[in-house]
Amino acid sequence: MAVRALSIAATLLLATGLVAVLESLVRVPNASAAYLLGVIVLAVGLGTVEAVLAALGSFLAYDFLFVQPVHTLVVVDPGEWLNLLLLLVVGLVVGQLAGRQRRRADAAELREREARGLFQMSQVLATADDSRQALGPLVGILRDETRMMRVWIGLAGSSPLERVVADTGTSPGTAAPGRHHLLRRASGEAPEAWVALHTATATRRSIGDPDLSAHRVAIQVQGRSLGSLWCLRPQTLGNPGPEETRLLAAAADQIGQAVERDRLRVEATDAELARRSDALKSALLDSVSHDLRTPLATIRAAAGSLSEGHDDADGIVPFRRREHSRAASLIDRQAEYLDRLVTNLLEMSRIEAGALHPAPRPILLEDAVADTVGRLGAAARTRVSIEIPESLPPVLIDEVYLDVIVTNVLENALGYSPSEAPIVVQAREVGPAAVRLTIEDGGAGVTADALERLFDKFYRGSTAGRSARGGSGMGLAVVRGLAQASGGHVRARRSG
Repeated sequence: MAVRALSIAATLLLATGLVAVLESLVRVPNASAAYLLGVIVLAVGLGTVEAVLAALGSFLAYDFLFVQPVHTLVVVDPGEWLNLLLLLVVGLVVGQLAGRQRRRADAAELREREARGLFQMSQVLATADDSRQALGPLVGILRDETRMMRVWIGLAGSSPLERVVADTGTSPGTAAPGRHHLLRRASGEAPEAWVALHTATATRRSIGDPDLSAHRVAIQVQGRSLGSLWCLRPQTLGNPGPEETRLLAAAADQIGQAVERDRLRVEATDAELARRSDALKSALLDSVSHDLRTPLATIRAAAGSLSEGHDDADGIVPFRRREHSRAASLIDRQAEYLDRLVTNLLEMSRIEAGALHPAPRPILLEDAVADTVGRLGAAARTRVSIEIPESLPPVLIDEVYLDVIVTNVLENALGYSPSEAPIVVQAREVGPAAVRLTIEDGGAGVTADALERLFDKFYRGSTAGRSARGGSGMGLAVVRGLAQASGGHVRARRSG
């Protein structure tokens, strides 16, 4: 107030000096219009009230100092009355107009500040990966745009338990000052208002500076409390103005929506993971149960045959040696098949868990492939030919991984190609430290749409003109995982 009074007095003094110069030296008969300059300056700089006071002061000063008789407020000449009244009226009108223009400029500046703050907040929230990353820059924007001393955000269900997640202050934020002002969010057209509160809880704390007042805006989504937006400002400024209040309320709403989006996104991700896990379990159960049914039935039949005998006069006659050997061979082959199935299951679980730890060592590829072919039985030994040059140097790979890779690919080739089709295994160097191992089955080849999915988990491919055959659909997926764990890669292509 004192500054404004001094500004009015200084402006009137300068205007009076200008009038004195114009009338005494320049000989201007009536220089009272010079006071209007001061009125305009005060209206633009301070506002309408100051301009009106300056207009009244100009009227009195000109009458007292320049209208005859001087140094009195008596006016003898009726013409001077007209000049004084015109000075007063024009001063009041000019002051009102200039003050109104200043108010419009101030309102436009406040709207611009509010719009800029809303845009910056929306941009930060839209570009951040999650709301927690955006809260730090957001409180800085609010502090600058609302001219607060400090802004922080506390998240929890109730204010005494809030945990500070973003703060413009250097010290740890106190999420719940005992005495503060809460923004009452009115519904409909009712105005929003700040209400003074005092939290009478054992956990309340002081804001530390008696010259500062705390203001809180509740962060809510659909009536559910998520936390609070807090700010500190000098008590001399009172409560935040309408523009600042709107900006704080909009910020609280956007923060609430962002936090809620994060929660829904996490829930959706968890639900999708659970759905995929259930689908994976179902597919695994379906595949394993399908693959276990045939060998288990064969083993039970062979075991039952071994346990049976023939009654005659001399007692129980055992099965003939040839039938006995055939049943035992069936049990052995099916048990080996089950062992490979369990191996694939274990390897797939390790691949999914990222728990593969290969132990590479130099291996002669021809010997390793020959051992695998020999273990696959008579059909493999008859159909598979190995064309690996003796000059090929040893390869550095985990022996167990290599055996599983070759076994799964050869079993796939034996199962999907005609029984008379030859299978060729070739290898050659393709670089200073790389070897390409090729297995060609000579069959009809897979369909074009199945080629890209051949190494997918639980996918059962089909050959051209033939539907998919039985199997777990894990063999080639294991091949890809083990090859990648060994530093290589695998792909399928159609020849010709």
